[in-house]
Amino acid sequence: MNGIIVLDKPPDMTSAQVVAQVKRITKAKKVGHTGTLDPFATGVLVCCVNKATRLARFLMYGQKRYIGTMRLGIRTDTQDLTGQVVSTKPELTVTDRKVHRVFRGFLDVEYQNPPVYSALKHQGVPLYRLARCGTVVQKPPRRIHIYGLRVLDISLPGVRFEVCCSAGTYVRTICSDIGDALECGAHLTELRRTENSGFSLDEAISLSALEGLVATGEISNCVIPMSVALRGMPCVSANEELVQKIQHGHGVTREEVAAEVQENGPWIKVTDSQGNLVAVMGSATRNGVYPYACVFPSCESKIVNREQ
Repeated sequence: MNGIIVLDKPPDMTSAQVVAQVKRITKAKKVGHTGTLDPFATGVLVCCVNKATRLARFLMYGQKRYIGTMRLGIRTDTQDLTGQVVSTKPELTVTDRKVHRVFRGFLDVEYQNPPVYSALKHQGVPLYRLARCGTVVQKPPRRIHIYGLRVLDISLPGVRFEVCCSAGTYVRTICSDIGDALECGAHLTELRRTENSGFSLDEAISLSALEGLVATGEISNCVIPMSVALRGMPCVSANEELVQKIQHGHGVTREEVAAEVQENGPWIKVTDSQGNLVAVMGSATRNGVYPYACVFPSCESKIVNREQ
């Protein structure tokens, strides 16, 4: 069993705990995920199973979409509901019009200061551990991209919103910064990831549903094959001769690859005649051949392809 399982992460569990449960339920040798969710957050958690863990690098940096709720008037040290209150403003004077205006302004934000309570490391130690011990380390601003940000509902002191952003963007920091722009402070109280690297909630299943599918022998119904999981990546369908050449590590030349995929993205996926993933190669040739990112010596398990 090699492929992707899209989980609907429940609240009050770390992403690592969810991965451990997937590994236990499926009895897989290896399981990893492509983007951490905070324990209180819910929604799409993309889990890579067995050989598919090698694909995580291609899935980690796609766009992410969230629906969240912020609470105006209260700042916390973690920028979310799990932290200690550091300031309050009991009387809010902000208007709906000002909230909408400030939200629109954040579409132009290109850099963000990572929160001091985060899993980023300083000299090998996570920042949140240092902060809990009283040592606050502020990492330099990081480049981010906010592709979309809109207000869904205003019911003060709450503001419900949707954001589409690049990997590495902290939604709780967006909330805190918006609170500062509104001169009242704010923190994140709810967060649900609805999309991650093209995988959506429509494809996600709960841990209990996963257990049920395993018990009935229907787990293939929720496993997305590796070749299908690399959505949007240009594809070369290789004949048996080319498959053998790749699996023995021989170089593949431009003449052996369809011309239309050569300049369409940084990577090319290669599948065999049955649609199984054989390799991922860089799309730019080096010394006349395509560099391998990863090669799968034997084809992935025969899992019935789902419609993309």
